[in-house]
Amino acid sequence: MLSPRVLVIVPCGKAKIWDKNPHAGPTAARDAYIGAPFIVNRRYAERFGDRWVILSAKYGFLNPDDPVEGPYNVTFKRRVSMPIAKASTRRQVRDQGLDRFDQVIGLGGVEYRAVVEHAFTGANVALHFPFAGMQLGLALAATKRAVITGQALSDQ
Repeated sequence: MLSPRVLVIVPCGKAKIWDKNPHAGPTAARDAYIGAPFIVNRRYAERFGDRWVILSAKYGFLNPDDPVEGPYNVTFKRRVSMPIAKASTRRQVRDQGLDRFDQVIGLGGVEYRAVVEHAFTGANVALHFPFAGMQLGLALAATKRAVITGQALSDQ
């Protein structure tokens, strides 16, 4: 029997390469986000995912190699910043084949969870949010612990 294919969704994060280097220009998504939460979540995704994507409030679902134009400051927490429409994320799930995975692990806070749940509405995938509801510091510690122990979905 084949093991289930796992997609991990990593939230983008506020800190970006243009904060350090304003002249960086277009940058691969994996390198555009430089904050500690993104780095911890990226390690988790690289360890446990058969594929991973970044959920950007501006662009929606990005592959790690997709170029990102910057700087920008868009967040799901503030509608006035004009985040991507939920309907667009649903189309991206279908168009990018993200709904072909058996399991989807969503990382990040409640805003990201809501977007992921909406984006995968009607998809035949098992959604997991192993660190949902935790304060940021506790969630990052649990994420690091999962990477070290090799237990992606255990209760942290």
